[in-house]
Amino acid sequence: MNKGIVFDIKRFAVHDGPGIRTTIFLKGCPLSCWWCHNPESRDEMPQQTTKHISLDGKLFDQQEITGYFTDVDALVAEVDRDRIFFEESGGGITLSGGEPLYQPDFCTALLQALKERGIHTALDTTGHAPEEVLNQVMPFTDLFLYDLKLMNEEEHLKYTGVSNRDILKNLNRLFQKEKEEIIRIPVIPGITDTEKNVNEIITFLTGLSGDMDHQTTISPNHHIPTRPLVRLSACPPVIHLLPYHAIAKNKYRRFNLEYKMGDTTTSRQPSPEVLKQTFETAGFTVQTGG
Repeated sequence: MNKGIVFDIKRFAVHDGPGIRTTIFLKGCPLSCWWCHNPESRDEMPQQTTKHISLDGKLFDQQEITGYFTDVDALVAEVDRDRIFFEESGGGITLSGGEPLYQPDFCTALLQALKERGIHTALDTTGHAPEEVLNQVMPFTDLFLYDLKLMNEEEHLKYTGVSNRDILKNLNRLFQKEKEEIIRIPVIPGITDTEKNVNEIITFLTGLSGDMDHQTTISPNHHIPTRPLVRLSACPPVIHLLPYHAIAKNKYRRFNLEYKMGDTTTSRQPSPEVLKQTFETAGFTVQTGG
């Protein structure tokens, strides 16, 4: 499909992959994470909302439409203007969302068009997609920025609204293909940063490789391989720890969505350096922030 729905384009991004990048945000996401920073991305269609603006002590209402239809050619022509920054910095284009794979054909066509122009491509994904969709985008994606949140399936269902089975299987498939990936872990106080969850992530990542359906036995709740495996490449994945923040709280009000994080603050969060040290001790290269 040559048409898709985009809700934002961010230029000069430096946390969405190597170099200076232009990040394209596609609308639609099957997850409903409690801490989502882009709740406006969940609905796959354009949405009209009212934004309240205060100016010189007076309140004004401004109507806004989030999301618009576009096609691959128009989008590529727009972002191609940034090519000089990509070439100078080793950057490129990152597709984000929402979940880019929620628009699989448009996402694939866009990635392919960018690759044909020699532009480095990155895909910021939850990994929640059918295997055939992952296979579809794989040839045109240089780097996967892969979210990994919770290892326990029941907790994953509670906090994101979906199972993590396909997410973990798809990450394993990327490792089998030896695709370049960065594991991005949102550090959510009391949810993803628990000692249990961190240890299970480490166990899972150090055991990645092979056919998860046949070479590992997956616990129904934890999805942890019952015996260690050896990755085809000896190099462990790079991990980015993404600190929690509540700056999107007002968006939830504007889009009439429940903000389930309540009054959670970063004061409940262990020092990013503590978690960083935990992963580094396990042999991973770790960076705090995107």
